[in-house]
Amino acid sequence: MALGLDRDTLIFEFPEVHRDAVLRVEFQRTLRVPDDGRRHRLPPGLGRFPLRAVDDLDPARLPAGWARRGGIAMPMWQAEACWLNFSSPTGYPFLLKVAAGKVNAVNGKPWDNAPDFADQDYLEVPGQPWLDGFCVEKGVVRQFVAMPLGQGYTAEEQVTGSAEHGGVQLLAHPLKAALWEKRLEEARNAPVHAYMAMCVDGLATPMMPSAMGLAPGGSILQEIKEASEPPEAWETTARSRCFVHLANSLAWQAIAGEAPPTVPPTAADYARAGLPWFEWYADGPAKAGSPILAGLKSVAALGREKGQAPLPENEGFEPPEPIRLGPSARVPMDGWW
Repeated sequence: MALGLDRDTLIFEFPEVHRDAVLRVEFQRTLRVPDDGRRHRLPPGLGRFPLRAVDDLDPARLPAGWARRGGIAMPMWQAEACWLNFSSPTGYPFLLKVAAGKVNAVNGKPWDNAPDFADQDYLEVPGQPWLDGFCVEKGVVRQFVAMPLGQGYTAEEQVTGSAEHGGVQLLAHPLKAALWEKRLEEARNAPVHAYMAMCVDGLATPMMPSAMGLAPGGSILQEIKEASEPPEAWETTARSRCFVHLANSLAWQAIAGEAPPTVPPTAADYARAGLPWFEWYADGPAKAGSPILAGLKSVAALGREKGQAPLPENEGFEPPEPIRLGPSARVPMDGWW
């Protein structure tokens, strides 16, 4: 197995399992949807966050614990949002676990290297193309929003009461090679349109103040697909993990020796410009939300309790009709010219 970076994309490769077993993960900059009690459509991607291997950074500049954990680092502004984009170039299936501060983003339970097949604490890629936040109920996630550790806002601090880890944790298992080869053979012998469809579908150390974690922000309509692969389909003897450290953009120059990305636009400004929002139509049943994650307080709600205003420019807006994406999206036959 191998873990690498290519143009700000994290790549999991399992050549010992199969040459096709390649998973790509991008961290996309995006608009922070208003944390106003409404359910919002999918915000756009505004480009990839810069990713840097921790081993390539000056150890003297790193926050405590980063060198020991290894992995990669990326900058985020306080209260900035992100979403994760997943792809498998050949359509090779993967089981992918995602956590924030070692709190599972799908079921809210503490991090465990072993997949929980009974409670499905993972995503299936390429069936799940992206993840925008914590799964709080069926069809709804709370957006990933970066907040400093130690102030009580992150999911980790709300669930565990401590600010020990921060960052994002990823773990991938590939499908068993024999099963993939069988599907390839079936696809080759299937009608041409079926083969084309298969290809398209593929398409505890104290932390410095600069360290960030992810907190639950505004609500977004997004389904987490129920698992369709049986547990025995996964090559659980082959796995690859990565710890993604989040650095406050104000400290990125000191840590990485380069300027961070500019501050993203607000959602209201984006909407006023008439730019698109999106809606995903899945082709399978959605997973129920996590009672643990549903019990978390959003950044805005917790800020009100603290007498603070942690989310600047949190104004609401009237969004346009979303662009529909996904295998069951209906394409209009006519429209405005």
